[in-house]
Amino acid sequence: MAQHGGLQSDEQAIRTVVAQWLEPSGADDLPRLSHLMAEDVVFLTPGRPPMRGREAFLAAAREGQSQYRIEATGEVQEVQVSGDWASCWSQLVVTVTPLPTGATIRRSGPTLTILRQEPDGRWVVFRDANMLTVEARA
Repeated sequence: MAQHGGLQSDEQAIRTVVAQWLEPSGADDLPRLSHLMAEDVVFLTPGRPPMRGREAFLAAAREGQSQYRIEATGEVQEVQVSGDWASCWSQLVVTVTPLPTGATIRRSGPTLTILRQEPDGRWVVFRDANMLTVEARA
């Protein structure tokens, strides 16, 4: 069983995971992202089949690096911690720009993330439901 630093420090650790997740998106720092997710992570997105596993995510991200520049910002709305499990919902904005140049697509909306605390005390993304939709152009 993992050691808990208390609900306050667990909540802060989870907020840090979310902030670190958003940071490398623009920097293409896949090794750092890898450390933030469970090996058996599952990502759910509208209109696509579930993406299962860390390696599937990293392979898709590597492929995307040569095709797109992705920038993300977000704000955590709520964190709930219960033992070694936590849920977090955030409001995100993701901007995708095709490379070398192209029309930018902006998606925004909520995400719901389930996190698990690993035996070493780290919180990692276990499940993520991304409900972002394309914003209408002004």
